[in-house]
Amino acid sequence: MLRAPAKPGALLLLLLVCGTALQGARGQDSTPEAADAVPETPAAVAAPSAKDRQFREGAEARPFQAEVSRMMDIIIHSLYSNKDIFLRELVSNAADALDKIRFLSLTDKSQLGEGDTAKLEMLLSVDPEQKMISLRDRGVGMTRADLVSNLGTIAKSGTAAFLEQMQKGGDLNLIGQFGVGFYSVYLVADYVEVVTKHNDDVQLIWESKADGSFAISEDREGAPLGRGTQINIYLKDSCQEYLQEDKLKELVQRYSEFINFPIYMLTHSTVDKEVPFEGEEGAAPEELSDEEKSAKGDVEVADEEDEEGEAAKAPKTRTVTEQVAEWKALNDNQALWLRPPGDVSDEEYAKFYKALSKNEWDTPLAHSHFKAEGDVEFKAVMFVPGQATPDLYDNYYARKPSIKLYVRRVFISESFEDLLPKWLSFLVGLVDSDTMPLNVSREMLQLHEGLKVIRKKLVRKAIDMIKKLADGQDRALKELEEKDAAKAAAAEGEEAGAEKAAGEEEERKKLEEKSKAYTKFWTGFGKSLKMGLIEDQGNRRRLLPLLRFHSSKSPDKQISLAQYVEGMKEGQKHIYYLVGTSKEEVAGSPFVESLVEQGYEVLFMTDPLDEYVMQNVQEFEDKEFANVSKEDLKMGDKDEVEKKAQKKAKEEFKGLAKWWKESLGSAVENVKVSKRLATTPCVVVSSKYGWSATMEKIARAQTLGDADRAKYMRGQRSLEINPRHPLIRELKAQQEASPDSAAVKENAQLLYQTCLLESGFMLDDMKDFNARVFRLLAKDMNVKDLSVAREEAEPQGADDGEEDEVAGAAEEEDAAAAGGAEVPDDAELQRMMEQMKDMGMQHTEL
Repeated sequence: MLRAPAKPGALLLLLLVCGTALQGARGQDSTPEAADAVPETPAAVAAPSAKDRQFREGAEARPFQAEVSRMMDIIIHSLYSNKDIFLRELVSNAADALDKIRFLSLTDKSQLGEGDTAKLEMLLSVDPEQKMISLRDRGVGMTRADLVSNLGTIAKSGTAAFLEQMQKGGDLNLIGQFGVGFYSVYLVADYVEVVTKHNDDVQLIWESKADGSFAISEDREGAPLGRGTQINIYLKDSCQEYLQEDKLKELVQRYSEFINFPIYMLTHSTVDKEVPFEGEEGAAPEELSDEEKSAKGDVEVADEEDEEGEAAKAPKTRTVTEQVAEWKALNDNQALWLRPPGDVSDEEYAKFYKALSKNEWDTPLAHSHFKAEGDVEFKAVMFVPGQATPDLYDNYYARKPSIKLYVRRVFISESFEDLLPKWLSFLVGLVDSDTMPLNVSREMLQLHEGLKVIRKKLVRKAIDMIKKLADGQDRALKELEEKDAAKAAAAEGEEAGAEKAAGEEEERKKLEEKSKAYTKFWTGFGKSLKMGLIEDQGNRRRLLPLLRFHSSKSPDKQISLAQYVEGMKEGQKHIYYLVGTSKEEVAGSPFVESLVEQGYEVLFMTDPLDEYVMQNVQEFEDKEFANVSKEDLKMGDKDEVEKKAQKKAKEEFKGLAKWWKESLGSAVENVKVSKRLATTPCVVVSSKYGWSATMEKIARAQTLGDADRAKYMRGQRSLEINPRHPLIRELKAQQEASPDSAAVKENAQLLYQTCLLESGFMLDDMKDFNARVFRLLAKDMNVKDLSVAREEAEPQGADDGEEDEVAGAAEEEDAAAAGGAEVPDDAELQRMMEQMKDMGMQHTEL
């Protein structure tokens, strides 16, 4: 049976209803953006109870590859403490996607799109209600095949390699190296959605609870992305701290501060705003009657003027608090190292240094910005801090270098120990490599061939940077000297050149700044260069010109070794130096007397490290170093007169030397005439390869020092005598007159001990030395006997009698005080005794 056709009116009504509904639906999808509206991240499509959610109806469910399932199980049940890396991995992947679309747009501009879609950026937002974090990029996006291959069934060896590394006890931080960094999201999430749109496919949704399967479906519910990918991360209950905006901001600035693309975060803040206020509703301003106005003295004016006055009155306002949401950039600092060095100003370098060092009050002394090409390509920026930290040398071997490691602008490590040696740990900077593997561990990077190349290049550039700082100071000092000389010579025309003088004054200030730069560096970091000389054998020749010391000719201003060599005497073949505890001690040492008197310059080394440095350094510019406190000191060539005089003195004092050696025994190896003394009677010198006096003090101060080894390393000592000194000549005369005299031997021993102390050594028997000094003082003060008589004790009986008298007097005083009467005198006592005798009492009993 056929149904009757519908009436035309009913059909028309049905069409109108459908059209209205369709128009309303379209209106919701195409709401125009307001001028000041905040762009919104596409809404999440998962329910709040994400972990209990089922896959969408009609979604294509697939199992994960077996290796992927094992890997995700490891991640989900991991106790790995550094969960922060999930955001680093996602941002890194987003940056790669943006790089790809930018590359494609170079040949096909249509790939980039128009409007907001063409903006190469990342958007980060938080939804506290759904406990969700969203990260969106406008990158290349993924097709259905990409979702399956990249997020489900990775047909690569990366997953297997990651599993193998984890079984060996590897670090979960390595996850990104194997191309599976996306799965680190499950460190913090129990449900993840990936909404993506590729130019060659429809908008798709990938979703998984990491329960062994995932699902892909077409996204017909969410707002269109245009192009790119949005990851919705539903956090575990134990990871709710990542919902805090400050936490995410800190993570982005730590790991992704120098990503090439801007990262914006939707932030919420509270602001105060002034709004009009008209008072309570229904309340009208009270009108005054004419009588009240006249009572107040108001002047009556025209109605038109009243109306104009009311219009001129300012409207009342009140302060209200509003919640404001806005997108803020999180990575303002540009990747400065990507720019050519010539395009970067000193102010930009200083700002970049402060961002790296997190020290707003320090200004770098020098910087090095370079790019290395070849088998290993990398860019680096290094800075010398303006001042050393107070704890720089407190724990030298445990300190890590302040060089950050980036791989393709992605932060990898805050401090990578193998990039720089310990002695350069004071430097601040970063290295960005395009050829190193992403997210490398310390163990794996040590095996990477590129590490040695990077390390070698960084050390060379660091030394060049420091050398440039030193050369700049030398040039500045020279220019200042020339300007001072020119200023002194030009006495005319000063008034006419006032404006020119102002410019010269500014230039002079800059020169004075440069003239102190390396001195400031040496004061703060000089020990580091000395440690480099000890530890880095390959760079010793490069480091030697950077050393600075005071000297006998320059006690107030430090000089370099090159300046010392330049000022050497004609025929001088050695660089003379002496190590001590202070500049004053070294300057007054008997070892430098003759050298200074003859015009030789002696370097003053007052740092304990100098002893170790000179053990590892033999020469500079073919000039050997000579410690003036060691034996066999060689000075300039002598003429025939000096040679004859030296030979005559040796022959003259040969007997004294032999006698003194026998007297001292094994304390010294030999006694000989000295050529290094001027006003001191004698000195004790170390053997050529033995420890100096300063080194002995250092060894004795070691907590875990070996006494036997110290005794062996001390070596043999020699006593050198000054044949011109009166004490030596008098001792020679006394020895020749009475070689067996105890007094002569006493004087010789005391003289030796005194010179031993003046030479910087320590006495093994200090009590013996003190006893000799006391005997010498007694002789000078005419004290014949130094023995001290013991104090004689007084007789015991006398003491007892005195104690009885004192006690009796005390008792009498107490009795008198108790009775309130005076103490009787002797006559009264006699009378009382007579009375007691008459009463029959015996005197003896009383």
